[in-house]
Amino acid sequence: MSIRVETDKDTGVALVTLDRPGRHNAIDLAMAEELGRVWRGFRYDDSVRAAVVTGAGTRAFCTGIDRGAEVPQPSSPYSVDDPLIAIGPKANDLWIPVIAAVEGMACGGAFYLLGESEFVVASREATFFDPHTTYGMVSAYESVYLAQRMPPGEVARLALMGTAERMSARRAYETGLVSELTEPGGAAAAALRAAAVVAAYPADAVQGTVRAVWSATETARTQALAHAPHLIALGNLPPERQAELFTSGRGRGEYRLR
Repeated sequence: MSIRVETDKDTGVALVTLDRPGRHNAIDLAMAEELGRVWRGFRYDDSVRAAVVTGAGTRAFCTGIDRGAEVPQPSSPYSVDDPLIAIGPKANDLWIPVIAAVEGMACGGAFYLLGESEFVVASREATFFDPHTTYGMVSAYESVYLAQRMPPGEVARLALMGTAERMSARRAYETGLVSELTEPGGAAAAALRAAAVVAAYPADAVQGTVRAVWSATETARTQALAHAPHLIALGNLPPERQAELFTSGRGRGEYRLR
């Protein structure tokens, strides 16, 4: 299995680990379905009152969709099949608090998970970037999720600079994406400590608070996400041209850490 779930019955906290370290915890189609099942399963398990999502190892939290995944697309320009659209807890109607713990790289489709977490804890050595534009793809869903957390100018720079820049953990903390910085290797432990505190409070009050916070931005987020498939259909290069850019080595050189 590519997802590990460990539940501490004493604290009521589940640790969900993306477990493909050899692929930088990139998400393939089976893993995407598995994540959805995990979140939906928590809806029926009252012993789980909070969750932490992290990646195995220290090299990457997640690098988005596995480039080896084949995702057939409908011919209509009004439809896009996105295998990552339902990998987050909110997309699966789960309202227990979820905290993300980031070590190493978080890029591209990782923002689907970060964007649906209540807050993010990151190692000081973590980095964030969005490679979409470098390879001829529209950063749509990712930018929408990030815009709920960060100033629009920071979101635009992260999305538009592609692989030429990476946002440091310090800058992510300064701009609101990250709420706590830890020493390297300490992100999951810090997130678990925070989750244990929250899980100890009355569950109905906690979930109601989570829902209230999301309600504050839900209308704008829902409307923005509705535009995403059309922007992707119009702006993405054909898959074969994207593949050429990936295999050419474009974007794999030096980058600036900001």
